[in-house]
Amino acid sequence: MRHLRGEGDTAPVQMAAVLIGLVFVVIGVLGFVPGVTTGYDTLALPHDSQAELFGLFEVSILHNIVHLVFGVIGVAASRSIAASALFLVLGGIAYLVLWIYGLIVDDLSGADFLPTNAADDWLHFGLGIAMLAIFFATPRIGTTRATDPHRPHSPIE
Repeated sequence: MRHLRGEGDTAPVQMAAVLIGLVFVVIGVLGFVPGVTTGYDTLALPHDSQAELFGLFEVSILHNIVHLVFGVIGVAASRSIAASALFLVLGGIAYLVLWIYGLIVDDLSGADFLPTNAADDWLHFGLGIAMLAIFFATPRIGTTRATDPHRPHSPIE
């Protein structure tokens, strides 16, 4: 990873963003793999899908695409400290909102655009808390520079 401060200057928050992003890309791809996704023949757009990733988490075509897009955003965000931090904060908040959504939206209502079950709901809770915890726990400074953000960048760094 590289950002404006120089080659090899990667902050822990950037590593977290890229790792989380890559996990989401892999999960998004696995959602389209028969065998890994049980009930694959029922994989459909949002509400009609009965497929389950690992036989546990309800998924749909839309759900898998959202995982892929979210993962790509995380990988792209990892190019800068600020974008990585924003990815973790907004992603954490989004997953907590999805957790609440899953708890209050009736599976049979028209508002249920994303198939979820109890396993999904608690996974969303865990992801939201984890992303926010990682944001707060990871330093947002480069690993090979002094911490003074006003220090001029030298071309030989």
